Amino acid sequence: MTDPRLSDTSVFPDPVYKETVLRPLFDGAKTHHVEGFRAIDRAHLVMLVETGILDAASAGKIARALEAIDAEVDPAKLVYTGEVEDFFFLIEKELKARLGPDLAGRLHTARSRNDIDHTLFKLGLKSRIDTLVEKALALYDALVAAAEREKATLIVAYTHGQPAQPTTFGHYLAAVIEVLGRDIVRLFEARETVDLSPMGAAAITTSGFPIDRARVAHLLGFAAPLQNSYSCIAAVDYITGSYGAIELMFLHLGRPIQDLQFWTSFEVGQVYVPNALVQISSIMPQKRNPVPIEHLRHLASQTFGRARAMLDVMHNTPFTDMNDSEGETQAMGYQAFDSAYRVLDLFAALVAQIRIDPARVANNIRRSCITITELADSLVRRENLSFREGHEIAAAVAKAVVAMDGNLPVDGFAPFLAAFEKATGRKTAIDAALFAELVSPEHFVAVRSRFGGPAPEPLAAAIAGYREKSAEFAMQIQRHADVEAAAVSELNNKFSALVGAA
Repeated sequence: MTDPRLSDTSVFPDPVYKETVLRPLFDGAKTHHVEGFRAIDRAHLVMLVETGILDAASAGKIARALEAIDAEVDPAKLVYTGEVEDFFFLIEKELKARLGPDLAGRLHTARSRNDIDHTLFKLGLKSRIDTLVEKALALYDALVAAAEREKATLIVAYTHGQPAQPTTFGHYLAAVIEVLGRDIVRLFEARETVDLSPMGAAAITTSGFPIDRARVAHLLGFAAPLQNSYSCIAAVDYITGSYGAIELMFLHLGRPIQDLQFWTSFEVGQVYVPNALVQISSIMPQKRNPVPIEHLRHLASQTFGRARAMLDVMHNTPFTDMNDSEGETQAMGYQAFDSAYRVLDLFAALVAQIRIDPARVANNIRRSCITITELADSLVRRENLSFREGHEIAAAVAKAVVAMDGNLPVDGFAPFLAAFEKATGRKTAIDAALFAELVSPEHFVAVRSRFGGPAPEPLAAAIAGYREKSAEFAMQIQRHADVEAAAVSELNNKFSALVGAA
């Protein structure tokens, strides 16, 4: 048999391969990674000179050629022709046209597309995480402001879809704040892995040249180089960690969004959405549709799904450099950020504007007898009953009031007297005025003054803590921004010096 390798006269690239793989990859690179390519070329060139691998005169010619390419080649107008394999080789082709193959090829000393690619992806991911954290912090602050504003505003708290106990809207929002705060911490932790530079790993094993990996990491704004060179090109935990954090954040945000959908329903109605955030029906004149909440729900779900898809793509892949984690997968992941930004912006705007309808809350509290737990508790404290005895008396009172569609503070006293005497064989010391106070929602909240409760003291302390945490988050964001800005400035100065070198 004839060896097929000897008779293979096909020309790369195959037309179908070009259209189905190479063109999309090229378009993705020019859309998402042009600035990253520029920064990597410049930082690597500066390092080659500083380590003596490349002389300053040669580096100056390369620097001027790179500057000319930046000025003369508009990535947005590039159309993939198949003449080169990818965007990287396009830049190398442009360098060769200006400098010749020998000098142009020296820029690629001690590096590979492997370490370049993962550095590009980390640069793209890090900037998006930074934007995501900023927007998450804006939502966090909007929630804190709303919790402060609504710290004394009564609402009905639900368990298992049924009215359970009264609390305040501020107390509810505080719970959402705490979860979001933990989600922001997870994003910061994911960013720490992203913030380690793969440059210098080359293909797999670093290089025999005396490169300075830490210097390139610094010039690109990374905290440090990722230590193990195999890990640089094989470990995709910077992807799974980042999208895992996003997945959790938007899973968690979807839950209060669902509550808001329920609370704005006609039957519940304890949340009022202002007209600016309400759409009307094209046929039913009476309708007020708070559809931004629906958009929040489906966009949060889309974000969750897109982030989860990134984890699924990484599942059961080999521990090596692979296309599964690269170009088109990265672009797919960026869609999660796009929808995430929209959710965070819209949720912050919604939280700032919604209000509680006190009349609907009062009526729902009346209809549901949700303060009755405090009557049972008060019987333990004031009448020296066991909680089970108090619970049975309170249950009888609630049953009677609900049956008459009554108002517990007013209509519950007579059933209480009867239930108490039947259960204990004696009369109670609680009179009608005290009974009304004990089963009022205001009293219910006020006596729950333990750590984490809705009473004014613990809630005020919690909100103060959230403000401190917000300041810590803001400082961390600013530190990251300062490092990035300093790196950009230093790289530009060093590169400009090379451009001006004789």
